[in-house]
Amino acid sequence: MTAMDKQPARRFGLIVIGDEILSGRRADKHLGKMIELLNERGLTLSWARYVSDDPEQIVQCLKETFASGDVVFSTGGIGATPDDHTRASAAKALGLAIELHPQAKTLITNRIIAMAEGDAAKADLSLPENQHRFKMGEFPVGCEIIPNPYNQIPGFRIQEHHFFPGFPVMAAPMMAWCLDHHYSHLFHQENWLEKSFIVPEGIESRLTPLMEEIERRFEGIKVFSLPSVGDPVRGGVYARRHIELGVKGRADTVQLAWEALRQGTESLNYQIHDPIKH
Repeated sequence: MTAMDKQPARRFGLIVIGDEILSGRRADKHLGKMIELLNERGLTLSWARYVSDDPEQIVQCLKETFASGDVVFSTGGIGATPDDHTRASAAKALGLAIELHPQAKTLITNRIIAMAEGDAAKADLSLPENQHRFKMGEFPVGCEIIPNPYNQIPGFRIQEHHFFPGFPVMAAPMMAWCLDHHYSHLFHQENWLEKSFIVPEGIESRLTPLMEEIERRFEGIKVFSLPSVGDPVRGGVYARRHIELGVKGRADTVQLAWEALRQGTESLNYQIHDPIKH
């Protein structure tokens, strides 16, 4: 692939919607999984936002992200209970109506029949509870559905925003499907690498000029500093105050930048230790 043929860099973002996350009743598992799925494909997460089950907040958030041009994955709020506002909020953010998607109707109908297990009364689509289930297929006009291998109740996709249930067991395979079916052309465009080392008793203010120099010298390189007050449980070099200092970027540049960062750190009379794998 030549430089002219190369696809422009795309930013990926994650929105996690749900009061249960913000209140601490549930721990978020979507962020870690999203990072894992992207990294496996040579991609990275650019940002993440947490939003409550409040329609105004969701609409405002989505207006901003629709305007950003980013690829966005959103979890939570696409069910049919009173606190599920994501479907309607996405439509409102785009100025669209919502309607029962024909493919979603078919999938939900099949799910109702399967759950009835041959009981004709339970499979009656006119039952109020079954009619209510169809609300889970009401999406903004013009969207595409996202298949849900767990229970067949789909998510939806519109303007490079992808909406999934809040259940990680459902959301994770749906995220993977969207990446593989819509963004495989972006996979592994760059051979990215990250390298670091440990600086015991490191002081960030003393190291900052060196970090800035490395970023100036090596185009596309980011220098990072992760300070710690010490971790007695891990022991060894990690037991006392330290900084994990490193660089990330294209593999062909990282090695040179890392060596320059090490040399510069040692010239400041710091000892350096390689990180311990865990």
